[in-house]
Amino acid sequence: MTGYGQFCPIAKTMEVLDERWTVLIIRELLAGSHHFNELRRGVPKMSPALLSKRLRSLQRAGIVMRLGDGNRVRYELTPGGKELGPVVMALGEWGIRWRTQLGDEDLDPHLLMWDVHRSLDLDAMPDGRTVLRFLFPDVERTTREWWIVVQGTDVDLCDFDPGHDVSVSAESSLRTMVDIWRGELAWQPALRSGDLTLQGPQAVRRALPHWLKLSAFAHVPRREPEPVG
Repeated sequence: MTGYGQFCPIAKTMEVLDERWTVLIIRELLAGSHHFNELRRGVPKMSPALLSKRLRSLQRAGIVMRLGDGNRVRYELTPGGKELGPVVMALGEWGIRWRTQLGDEDLDPHLLMWDVHRSLDLDAMPDGRTVLRFLFPDVERTTREWWIVVQGTDVDLCDFDPGHDVSVSAESSLRTMVDIWRGELAWQPALRSGDLTLQGPQAVRRALPHWLKLSAFAHVPRREPEPVG
């Protein structure tokens, strides 16, 4: 038996959603990823074969539709899939409130930078090309440096030097930038402590925190610590 064998609507819903990675794929579609390689960048530890399998399952369930997009395939949420938006947001809000402890295994530079690059306030950024460089000295060399290149509404994320002049460079541990992204740590305390350093013209250094919107869950109130004893 692949289902729960219950008429309860929660059970019927979870027959679709409780497979590993499924809700994260829906999260990515809600966040604006529509092509296979975009979805892969949002779930970097998921194999391409499993991603394909889960997408087929979501199509059969009527949550995702597969469309032609020129020479590429495009994935879109159906109306029923879009209705899962508040459900996914509620899961994230619960998680930030109650599951706040992160282990080192949870810190993924690929996912962090993918999230950061698609959460920029483009209206606040200057005209012309802007290049943001992020350096995490505490991670392995292949994922240590990242560049975000912004020109108009085009935003590219690179894990290699694109060869453009850098507008501002941010250096910190991976955990520090994850904490900033999640709203656990504000920019100014991180700068004052030296956990984060910025290099570039003063005006650009001051503007950087206003260009990054942070996680959609950054402003969710955290629960109060449980009293001890």
